[in-house]
Amino acid sequence: MSCWLLAYLILAAWAMVQSLLLALQMWENRRYAQSGMRRLHHHRPTGRAVVIAPCKGIDVGAAENLRALFRQDYDDYEVTFVVESAADPVCAAIRRVMAEHPERVSRLVVAGLAVGSGQKNHNLRAATARLSPEIEYLAFVDSDAQPRPQWLRLLIARLDRPGTGATTGYRWFIPAQRSLPNCLLYSINCGAMMLLGRRSYYLIWGGSWAIRRELFDSLATRQTWKGSLSDDLLMSNVLRRAGLPTRFEPAAVVASPVQQTWREMFAFLRRQYIFGRDQMPHLWIVGIVGSSLANLAWLASLAAIGAALLWRSPWLWIPLGASAALYLISAYRGALRQSLVRSYFPEQYSALRAPRQFDIWAGPLAGLVNGLALLGSMFGRRIRWRGIEYHLTRDGRIRLVRHEALPAQWPAGDQADHHGPQSAAEEFQPAPAG
Repeated sequence: MSCWLLAYLILAAWAMVQSLLLALQMWENRRYAQSGMRRLHHHRPTGRAVVIAPCKGIDVGAAENLRALFRQDYDDYEVTFVVESAADPVCAAIRRVMAEHPERVSRLVVAGLAVGSGQKNHNLRAATARLSPEIEYLAFVDSDAQPRPQWLRLLIARLDRPGTGATTGYRWFIPAQRSLPNCLLYSINCGAMMLLGRRSYYLIWGGSWAIRRELFDSLATRQTWKGSLSDDLLMSNVLRRAGLPTRFEPAAVVASPVQQTWREMFAFLRRQYIFGRDQMPHLWIVGIVGSSLANLAWLASLAAIGAALLWRSPWLWIPLGASAALYLISAYRGALRQSLVRSYFPEQYSALRAPRQFDIWAGPLAGLVNGLALLGSMFGRRIRWRGIEYHLTRDGRIRLVRHEALPAQWPAGDQADHHGPQSAAEEFQPAPAG
């Protein structure tokens, strides 16, 4: 019994040290984020920018997401939407929003069906194929994001700092309903975002990031995206090899409405971790080891408490004390995370009451679910993304397995529908071949 107790104490001590280090990182993240959010009006960069938004299907809050791109407090920018097909139902919403803002140059690019690449990367290549020579900055945003008015301005402002490769934000899920899957996803996502700081370890989140046009071209980004599935982690590796760090910008944290079932939640998490497994295996391994040790410590604590109660052991206080310490540290980390809601989204503070309380008090449950998703990413090479099923081959290639509701009239390869200007607010621009 003494050997088992010693092993448990070592595991519990390791889990506590790990949890305390994460709490320290979260405290630093909060300090940096609060400092950044207090300086929303301090930077006034200049230079022509383009905001590129790949879209597919109707997201939760789609109209407001699209309108937010036209409400940026940065004068010199244009907006490019890019879709796979003109038959996509999101095109109607895009056209309406573009018509509401004739003062802003905007385009809708039809990229066509991807062959040999992920559809998002194919769309991004089409959207960046014919950039105006006047464009100095490129900013990328996902269609399920609602950026604040300062989003574009502060992303660009950070790019002018010497040695900066890119700037990035992250998502903050806003559950459409107070369901358990939504709350779990909210908690897991908040925990992941807290790992970012002044430097994001070269990591880019593809739903909110920006780069200088000159650097985008010199790194041959469009060619890098060809034949690949992940846009952001692939670009993160390119910048890491070039020795150009990515800067995390708190003002670029975007609200992202979410509504998912259990199946959708696990599929989403597993897909993210499979991307990490293929593109950044060292961080993926660290995540699996850290998550597994934390979950094992909790399970071992419960087993030790049960055994001590069963045998009426005098050392019951040891697992009880360890469990209490682990739980209090977990709750403290959750409280640190959720205190940032007042900084990031004060208007959502009341609406997020249930997810906030869940993250604070149910952190161990979220950690267990996250650990299961990480372990699930160890197996299989098929993923489903936006209605398309891909198979990742061992040599790094991509094979499209199945496309949901694929209309026969959609163009294939790098072809696209050709249209002239539709109105003062809208222009369809064909993607080039090859």
